[in-house]
Amino acid sequence: MKKLSFLFVFLPMVALAQDKEQSFTIVGKAKDLTPQPNWVFIQYRSQGAWQKDSAAIINGKYTLKGTIEEPVIAYMSVKYNDETDGEDVTTRASRDRTTIFIEPGKIKTKSEDSISNIKVKSSLAHVEYDKLKKSLQPYEDQMKPLIEQYRDYYKAKDKENQEKIEKQLDEIDATMKEKVYGEYVKNNPNSPISMFALQQYAGYDLDIDKVEPLYVSLSNKVKDYPSAKHFKEVLDIARKTAIGQTAMDFTQNDTLGNPVQLASFRGHYVLLDFWASWCGPCRAENPNVVKVFNKYKDKNFKIIGISLDRPGQKEKWLDAIHHDMLAWTQVSDLQFWNNAVAVQYGINAIPQNLLLDPQGKIIAKNLRGEDLANKLGELFGNN
Repeated sequence: MKKLSFLFVFLPMVALAQDKEQSFTIVGKAKDLTPQPNWVFIQYRSQGAWQKDSAAIINGKYTLKGTIEEPVIAYMSVKYNDETDGEDVTTRASRDRTTIFIEPGKIKTKSEDSISNIKVKSSLAHVEYDKLKKSLQPYEDQMKPLIEQYRDYYKAKDKENQEKIEKQLDEIDATMKEKVYGEYVKNNPNSPISMFALQQYAGYDLDIDKVEPLYVSLSNKVKDYPSAKHFKEVLDIARKTAIGQTAMDFTQNDTLGNPVQLASFRGHYVLLDFWASWCGPCRAENPNVVKVFNKYKDKNFKIIGISLDRPGQKEKWLDAIHHDMLAWTQVSDLQFWNNAVAVQYGINAIPQNLLLDPQGKIIAKNLRGEDLANKLGELFGNN
């Protein structure tokens, strides 16, 4: 399954220009909610980091302030006193959290019944965001029962039916991206949320041939957003790591501190496997990788594992290698998401992999489970 919810994803902290900061103020009404919250919180990304603000709800009113460089999505939540109307209140995500699109200036909000039922005025970005959400709803409605089925099959360890559900979800997700996010960018190149829509369309494993034309179609105003400038850098890396390109050379130390150079593996089929000991989906995929490695290791097939383990946690990295029986070359600089090779290859979600031919050209990407086994079977034969 290629859905982001089944991966560990990293949101890059982009350094942005201070002189483009502009202030926003949210003046909100949250009166007669059931139950009535006492505090409201907001968080959003600005200047490459998460920014936060909070305010007491007094007489059903609150004010939140901050600075941003461009329209951004913000996450709001509320908190209750230990007791409200004499009863303890348990926080519920469906009732006590919401998202809004904020932009510079004064924004008015009003919540009815709960903070999640919020109406936003004076924000063109949020108006467009609401339209986008409504377009997504039919696809989300299709996914919801499938996700419930998937959970049941997961608990029952029914892998065959899990795979069937995964394929259905992937098909719906692909259609949703094309029909909603892709079409939105095409039809609204100057929208304050068109860059957001493009990011959703692109995903973590973007198709440069599909995504780059949409980026080019954006208005100059949108391309001047800090997020758009960073996205241009992402596109540049994606172009270098597209299928058919020669993989960029790198050198990184193995578990014993010895340098390993990719170029030294020329003449072999090589799988570059980005993973980490802390990554659940990576560890779940490792048995599949072990299986194909053992089957084809004597047929000109090599693997280089590139770990995004954290600084100071070499033992956890080594323990995972031994526990999962990863008997191939492993390298890491223990810099977490700042692993030099991961940055070089634009890796912002794991597990990910690239399959190289003996000349070092990329011939496939992000093959997992049965797909990886089938591809290697084509190359080496299944015997």
